[in-house]
Amino acid sequence: MIEDGAAQPRTLSLFPEDRCEGLLTNASIVRVKLAELRLRRPRQWGACWLALVLWRELQLDQFWCKRLGVSRKGTRWDQVLFVLVAYRLLAPGSEWRLHREWFQRSALAALLGEDAGLAEIHKLYRCHDRLLTHKQAVFDHLVGRWRDLFNISYDVLLYDLTSTYFEADPPFPEGDKRRFGYSRDHRPDCVQIIIALVVTPEGLPLAYEVLPGNTADKTTLRPFLEHIERQYGKARRVWLMDRGVPTEEVLAEMRAADPPVHYLVGTPKGRLTRLEKHLVAKPWQEARPGVQVKLLAQEGELYVLAQSRDRVAKERAMRRRQLKRLWARLKQLSTMQLTREELLMKLGAARDQSHTAWRLVTIEVAAEDATFSYRLDRNKLRQTRLREGRYLLRTNLVEEDPAKLWGQYLLLMAVEEAFKNLKSLPLRKQGAIWRSDQCFTSSRRASRPTSSLPSWLIACTSRWRGACTRWRRG
Repeated sequence: MIEDGAAQPRTLSLFPEDRCEGLLTNASIVRVKLAELRLRRPRQWGACWLALVLWRELQLDQFWCKRLGVSRKGTRWDQVLFVLVAYRLLAPGSEWRLHREWFQRSALAALLGEDAGLAEIHKLYRCHDRLLTHKQAVFDHLVGRWRDLFNISYDVLLYDLTSTYFEADPPFPEGDKRRFGYSRDHRPDCVQIIIALVVTPEGLPLAYEVLPGNTADKTTLRPFLEHIERQYGKARRVWLMDRGVPTEEVLAEMRAADPPVHYLVGTPKGRLTRLEKHLVAKPWQEARPGVQVKLLAQEGELYVLAQSRDRVAKERAMRRRQLKRLWARLKQLSTMQLTREELLMKLGAARDQSHTAWRLVTIEVAAEDATFSYRLDRNKLRQTRLREGRYLLRTNLVEEDPAKLWGQYLLLMAVEEAFKNLKSLPLRKQGAIWRSDQCFTSSRRASRPTSSLPSWLIACTSRWRGACTRWRRG
């Protein structure tokens, strides 16, 4: 029990009033009248406490206290920032919800020794503008802490991009990063921003950047290579990337660098077509249980054709399900009385619903009337079956073990998980309600450190248990 004015909590023993016979008289024993017991203002404690412990173990409380300080009115901006980060870690939502509802249901006021003024709405908004100038400093600080706490090395880095869209209408102020572009969220009608992220295999971010929504993926890699080299020096690093990110020119520069910058990237299926005749003659090797690989060395690079048994089964089941649905829909349309325009519209809808299976079916529509014929393209089906569950990887690590290469490429899932954490935050929702008269534009809000700090704490929790013993000894 925590009493007002007490320095330490007291441990009490609670007993129902009608079951206290034979108990010794002791100040720590409290007789409880269960019939009159009431629960008032319950608050979330455990999760808030854990967030605060992680915050302090990363020494972010000391870092931000030095840089944000106290305002003339006595506002502790470092504590306002922690409230924002804890909120996005535990229950992501808008600042308005934090101000009106969530803060009162949390134990942050008691843990920080503050009152509800810490979550005053204008303080929450104004805190963001104070952070961006410290972006590089906070990364430098965290890299050092991760090295001390978890003995993290930075010789393998994962790089990927994603986008997040805004339901907002242009035009926007000059310099705003919201633009129309290729939408990974399948919302080409909305403006978006691009988020580029570099993380370690453990999921700990080293750098991120918010780019205009019309930025092409292939133009983003070179600046990040220079940034990481400038920040962490030249070293033997391996970059893991998905297909479409590096260009041939950038890969040639990585091979020619001194020391060489190693890479492992996915390869478009068009290159698999060109290399297929060379790979046919190569034997399959067992990389790990359920995964087979073929190796092809060519022009200072190593191509790895990987086949995963589980992935084959998954992709084959997806293709069969789509093809079965499309075939049933085509059969249904063939019996309907439609105009030619209606038929074309319904065929287009069927194509959108079963895009993969559509490529396996040959459909011919009559030029004059609303009739059509369809048949299965068995040659395309045979080729699709041969490529299901197979991936062509490309690397200049010609001496590496194939099993290790495959395992490293699977680490790209760590990037996708980090993106999942980032995109679970209310960026998109807030983008729809921001007003043009506010001083916080979407591009600035989206690039704020409070959007990334929760993901850093999430990544740290995965290594928390293993490090607890060392923390206690320290």
